Amino acid sequence: MSKLRFHISMSLDGYVAGPNQSRDAPLGEGAEELLHDWFTRTRSFRSMYGEEDEGETGLDNDRAEAWRQDFGATIMGRNMFGPIRGEWSDEEWKGWWGDEPPYHSPVFVLTHHAHEPIEMEGGTTFHFVTEGPEAALKRAREVAGSRDIDIGGGASTAQQYLLLGLVDEMEIHVVPALLGAGERLFENIDGPPSYLKPLEVLSSPRAAHFRFVRDE
Repeated sequence: MSKLRFHISMSLDGYVAGPNQSRDAPLGEGAEELLHDWFTRTRSFRSMYGEEDEGETGLDNDRAEAWRQDFGATIMGRNMFGPIRGEWSDEEWKGWWGDEPPYHSPVFVLTHHAHEPIEMEGGTTFHFVTEGPEAALKRAREVAGSRDIDIGGGASTAQQYLLLGLVDEMEIHVVPALLGAGERLFENIDGPPSYLKPLEVLSSPRAAHFRFVRDE
């Protein structure tokens, strides 16, 4: 059966998003550069934008490459999809990623407000799920087949699946910097769930990569 996996960047004081998220600052003020500097420097990241021979190699690039596998589906929260709250008032909004999002497979968006699917270029279709996280995972598994499913963010969505005991693997990229405020991954749960065991810790000057897997 497919595995439910996610990875996320975190500040040393535990934040995965900064304060005051908006269209201009999707991850909150100051968070994008601070949390993702280790990733945006890599050759893996640069190749996503056609810069095949640019960017740094090494450990951080290896960890970025490890998460570029062909996921069969993605699950994300509504805040990850866009800044619109409440009823859908902006029917033109189709996410942060332009006409061809990077997912290239179905994406299931958790929301309290129904919305028709949005089909994008490159194989991505956004489906909006109002029945909760377990229903979204069931639908994702139906289309993913044997391929794994990625939790695309944000913190609240990851928390829900951690609390339900449904996550099979997570990797936390901890950067050596303090964000000071925002949204914490473990805000509403008492540390990593006991069913996830530490597998390895790999470290570079820019990030420590903590990998946890389900204890079978």
